[in-house]
Order: sequence, then C-alpha cells, then structure tokens
Amino acid sequence: MTSGSESVVAHAPGRAEWLGNHTDYNDGLVLGIGLEVGATVTVQPACDRQLVLRALDLDETRHCELDALSPAEAGSWANYAIGVAAEFIARGAQAQGLKLEIHSTVPMGAGLSSSAALECATARALQQAWGTDFDDMELARIGQAAEHKFAGVRCGLLDQVTSLFATRDHAVFFDCRSLEVERVPVPPEARFVIVQSGVKHALSDGAYNERRAECEEAARVLGVGKLREATPALLDAAEGDGQLHGAPLRRARHVVGENARVAAAVAALRAGDLSTVGRLMNESHESSRTLFENSCEELDFLASEARKISGCLGARLTGGGFGGAVLALVRGGAEEEFVKSIGDRALAVWGHVPQALVTGAGGR
Repeated sequence: MTSGSESVVAHAPGRAEWLGNHTDYNDGLVLGIGLEVGATVTVQPACDRQLVLRALDLDETRHCELDALSPAEAGSWANYAIGVAAEFIARGAQAQGLKLEIHSTVPMGAGLSSSAALECATARALQQAWGTDFDDMELARIGQAAEHKFAGVRCGLLDQVTSLFATRDHAVFFDCRSLEVERVPVPPEARFVIVQSGVKHALSDGAYNERRAECEEAARVLGVGKLREATPALLDAAEGDGQLHGAPLRRARHVVGENARVAAAVAALRAGDLSTVGRLMNESHESSRTLFENSCEELDFLASEARKISGCLGARLTGGGFGGAVLALVRGGAEEEFVKSIGDRALAVWGHVPQALVTGAGGR
C-alpha cells in the first residue's frame, strides 16, 4: 500500500454446492454456484507489525503479531483470516501491518461456506495490500491451507475455487484432479432457494474428517490413489470378495455415484435441461442420506417437502452436511410461493419458519 491513508476493498461470494458432495478431496468432479451474498474485507495500513481484525457483524476485534501468527481459540472466525495471512507470509509476501474490517452477509453455519468467503475475500484484500501476484488457483490453495492448519478442517478445494471463480449466471464446474475450471451457463429460468435447517453446521467437530478418513481407507483397499479412479465394477468386485465393506464401502459408492451425477448435470445444463438436473439433485440427496450418512432428520424433511411444491425441480443438502441447509432448484417466478409453502410446512411440524435465501448464480 503506497500511502498511509489508502485503503482497499475486496469481496468474495458465498457458495452453494449444486452437486458434488464430498467429491473434492477424492479428486472428483464438483458443480457449484456463487451466491448473491458474500464477505467484504476493507484493509487499511496499521502501525508496527500488527494484524488487526475487526468483525463488524460480531462486534469483535482481534490483535495479532505478524511475526508470530497462531490460531485463536477453536471455532473462532478469526482463524480463517489469520490462517490466510500466515499462508501469504509463508509464500514470501512482504507483509506490513494492516487493519482488516470484515463484513459478511453469508449466514454462518448454514452450509454456504461463510468460512471460504471470508478466506477468499481476505486473500483478495491481502493480494492488493501486500502486492503479491498469486493466481486464483493459488489463492484457493491458500484458503484451503488456512482451513487445514488454523481451523482443523481437512477440506478440499471446492469452496474456495467456487468462491473465487464464480461469475454471474454461470455455474463453476471444477475437476479436482486436473484443476480445470469451466464456467457453465445457467438457464435464465433457474433460481435457487436455500432453506436453513436450523441445525448448526460445524465441520470442525470431527465428522467431516471422519468421512474423509473413510474415503481414504476405501481407496487404500481398492488400490487406487483417490476414489476418482474407482468404478462401480471395481466396488462390486471388492465387495464380492469381502475386501471392502461397511462404512468405507458406502462412502465409496456415494463418491463414485456423485461424480457420475455431476458429469450428467453438466451435460444437462449445456442442453438447457433443468428437469434432469433436478432429478440428479434428488438422487444426490438420497445418496448422501443413505450412503454417506451426512444428512439429518431436518435436512431430510426439508428436501422431501420441497420436492412436493409446484415449481421445485429438485432439492438436496448442500455443503458438508450434518446440518446446514437444503438447496432447492426452483423455476423463475415460483420462488415466492415456494418460500411460503416450505415455511408453512416447517411451521406445522417444527413450530417455526426456517430462514430462506433466494438467489441466482452470483459472482463477478
């Protein structure tokens, strides 16, 4: 930053995983969208070698020494920003003292990756402030490393790549093995309603890492590097001779099927066939429920009820699971009635109306 009064502003959207549940760290295929909500980071110079983080929405401030960055307490929002700064420094950034003001409109704990939005907005802000020239894929890796080392979640690259590469009216199709990114046009009649289950979505409590370990165990038994290389026939053979069974087998069947669903959905999008995409979303949720076992009663209720509402083409959990939100694909013009109907159905069973976010595919 060239002057004492200069400031920079950077933004990154939240993301919704359209299809590709837990495929990213298995070198698989994912399809995501950026949202019309996100995180904004405003940066100004600070004295000495201080990193001052101010979360406006939480009214919290953290002071860190740039030369001794370490995680805050477990579960703190600050870890995502501190971790990104630490990764910049580890990559040779000429770090100077900064004040970061953070504002986010992404609901926390809803499976919409408020953490990745914060990481990516922070990365874009530090890129400007510290004069680095990392490309977007490297910024995604920086965010991923921050999540691994400072938040304790062994995530793949899906969240960060979707946030950084998202463009308006397009989905982000990401091959996690080749690292190729393609922006696929989304038909204009497609709208998304994200309905929160009310169950706190917390991946750092171990369930996410447990699923990842089970996938790695399945790959080891199958003799492949990652489950991306597995096929239904290979799974059948390993099950038939008793090598693969129980949870690792179920996880592997989900991942293999989910990769196929992502590829099919991309082909359907290119043909403008939203009905097929909706059907694939429904199949994905059932696979998450029965094979990956990362759904919950509230998510199952919302997905099931959403499919009964006129104008809804498909619904599934989005994100890591274990709570969070359901993503419904709704035809344009039906959003208002959908939100009212899903709210009425939840009110009758739960006694309250869940929060719902209506969005298109967002981004730059």
